[in-house]
Amino acid sequence: MSHDAVKTAQLMHDLQVHQIELQLQNEELRRAQAALAESRARYFDLYDMAPVGYLTVATNGLIVESNLCAANLLGVARSGLESRPLSRFIVKTEQDVYYQCRRLLLESGQAQSCELQLLHSDGVALWVKMDMSASTADTDSQVLRVVLSDISERKRLLLTLQENNRELESARLQADRANLAKSEFLSSMSHELRSPLNAILGFAQLMESSAPPPTPKQQANLAQILKGGWYLLALINDILDLAAIESGHAALTMEVVPLAAVMADCQALITPLAEARGIDIHIPTVPQAWHVHADSIRLKQVLINLMSNAIKYNRQAGMVEVTCRLLDNQRLRVAVRDTGGGLPADKLAQLFQPFNRLGQEVSGTKGTGIGLVVSQRLVQSMGGDLGVTSTVGEGSEFWFELAHADAPPASPA
Repeated sequence: MSHDAVKTAQLMHDLQVHQIELQLQNEELRRAQAALAESRARYFDLYDMAPVGYLTVATNGLIVESNLCAANLLGVARSGLESRPLSRFIVKTEQDVYYQCRRLLLESGQAQSCELQLLHSDGVALWVKMDMSASTADTDSQVLRVVLSDISERKRLLLTLQENNRELESARLQADRANLAKSEFLSSMSHELRSPLNAILGFAQLMESSAPPPTPKQQANLAQILKGGWYLLALINDILDLAAIESGHAALTMEVVPLAAVMADCQALITPLAEARGIDIHIPTVPQAWHVHADSIRLKQVLINLMSNAIKYNRQAGMVEVTCRLLDNQRLRVAVRDTGGGLPADKLAQLFQPFNRLGQEVSGTKGTGIGLVVSQRLVQSMGGDLGVTSTVGEGSEFWFELAHADAPPASPA
């Protein structure tokens, strides 16, 4: 084979190789174009159809590009947004917020966020959260990425909540004023009733012990007067206590009180009532070292009330058990448990309402429906808690807790 023939064959071979390479490059180009088309489709899905508004804004404030959501938020075609200043679509009173946010972004390079109102093409303002970040391109071509999230509904709910809170606060103030007026009225009325009632009781006692003594019929009438009078006086005293506590005028003398001495005094006062009703009462021996921060007179009032209720609302030949224990949180708990009928959950919820005797007014058992309320408020005023647990058919347990106190130092001999 001649030299020219060899050279020609080599050229043909090289041409075939180049043709194959071009075909491979064309195939790679087609694949790249397909991938680009797919990427553009994904971009359309992610950017253009996103549920939030996206804007690309030049550093001079002009809109370069927007997605459909941003255009819909403003009620303007995308072509109507491009090359227009973003500030044009911000409510005038909110524009300073936007400028401040943009200035901080350009100065620090860190993403910024703010809330402001945009103006829809129909003139309605809507609240949006604007998130801004700067592109990482060269400074000469740097653009701002702006994300707009519609928060109009959240703002509406927030404004509604604030308005409701204002109304509730106004209602609370009115209720407080009404409650104070009620307490002042009850206090004034009770004081006005007390003077003539004391006179009635005093004269009835004089008539009862007069000479010659009253006839049996007169004696029975006087007994009714005295019985009703003492009951009414107890009711007035309870009302005065409640009014004083609710108005914040209840005078308490807080001191370190030995619980053993209080228990002994209460036992002496309550035992005759228990014996008269055939109730077996158990009062523990309290350690001498146990003391509480309390007003001693008010503490006795609370204990007597709980014990007398446990006796009054007990079953025949029932039992009342008083227990005392020191809790881990350094509070002393005193509990009074009875074997009465117990209370269902719906009545327990009404138990500490003034004048609510939970239907006991038809049972013949005397009471005002105030004692428990007064006891609870007194314990709370002394920094403690008072509560109840109850089981229908088994009985109830009323308890209160007060802060444990160290015994005062012994007086020098």
